[in-house]
Amino acid sequence: MSLLSARSSSVSNTAEKPSLMKTLFATCIGNALEWFDIAIYGFFASYIAHAYFPTADPTVSLLLAFGSFGVSFLIRPLGAIVLGAYADKHGRKASLLMSISLMMIGGLIIVITPSYATLGMAAPLLILVARLIQGFSAGGEFGSSTAFLVEHFPERKAFIASWQFATQGASTLLASAFGLGLSALLSETQLQEWGWRIPFIFGLLIGPVGLYIRRHIKESESFSKAEKTASPLKEIVRSQKGLFFTAIGLMVVSTAINYMLNYVPTYATKTLHLPASAGFSATLSAGIILTVVTPIMGLWAEKIGRLPLMWGSLILLLLTIYPAFWLMLQYTSALSLLLLISWLALLKSVYFSTVPSMMADLFPITTRASGMAISYNVAVTVFGGFAPFICTLLISATGSSLAPGYYLMMVALLSVWALFKAQKTQR
Repeated sequence: MSLLSARSSSVSNTAEKPSLMKTLFATCIGNALEWFDIAIYGFFASYIAHAYFPTADPTVSLLLAFGSFGVSFLIRPLGAIVLGAYADKHGRKASLLMSISLMMIGGLIIVITPSYATLGMAAPLLILVARLIQGFSAGGEFGSSTAFLVEHFPERKAFIASWQFATQGASTLLASAFGLGLSALLSETQLQEWGWRIPFIFGLLIGPVGLYIRRHIKESESFSKAEKTASPLKEIVRSQKGLFFTAIGLMVVSTAINYMLNYVPTYATKTLHLPASAGFSATLSAGIILTVVTPIMGLWAEKIGRLPLMWGSLILLLLTIYPAFWLMLQYTSALSLLLLISWLALLKSVYFSTVPSMMADLFPITTRASGMAISYNVAVTVFGGFAPFICTLLISATGSSLAPGYYLMMVALLSVWALFKAQKTQR
């Protein structure tokens, strides 16, 4: 009888163990949708500026478009606090369902809002509202989905969590493909009038698929059995402030590079005076590298550890940013831009692959979703969301096209400090 019970229990446990691929797809599709919408907004910023922020000065118009891009990130920490706490108290699944639903609402507003010429001041206000909704939604996505992955597969945490950022690469790849394809197939006038809306429509169609799949996932056993805290935010403020700032520091260089990639098409046309196809080709290459290399690095991290990969990529980044930008400006061409962006994407893939699981290990299960969500979104808001705006402003103020390189060097030093702290915490 006991033998039968043991076999029954074994079968039950096997049946309850979720599929690795299904779990990955269910959690990462929301992350992919979030980053796809972010990437296409950055890639098509000049067309959005023309449609919703028209001024006599094209630079001012572009700054307004990037300003709305950055302002939407200001609400992300609020989304992280609300949705992260919701995930820690009521479950990762509930938070993931809410975040993807909000992302779809924001996407729908962008798709159907007429231009400034048709609707007047209401048009840019609606775009801002849409971006705020999406920013709030995105605030809870990373923490909830990464916690869900790590808690289901703790034995594969480095590899499975690396897919969080591999899907960001896939989103960049897809967005770049849209940019490259539309710039080749449509005229400039067609792109300005209606062509830029096509990728937003595509993103909107992905949402229902993700919503359906997320409805059929289950919470991990470790989370279900964990004792819940009444206020994750208070717990973090009271006893986990050091972990919180360390997590922010780990993220800053990675998120800065990510948003630099979104800025590349505009940088290529407005600063380097290259054709739009040069910028989209460079980001397409970056998307391929991020998608392919990141999970491979996640697998490698399982064998040699995370720290060698993180230190190696950070040191190389600090040593090569300035000469890479300088060489690209000395020999400005589509090829030199492609090489620069590909190099940044490669270093980012190595570093990025290890960050989610490292951040997850910093926080206990009771505050994990909140801690990861808030720290991640503070880093994204301050060092990522406003990166295109800051770089445009720095180039305009200094007259130097090297400004993006200086910015990346500064944030890389912050991540070096954070990695020292994280390494000390691990020990």
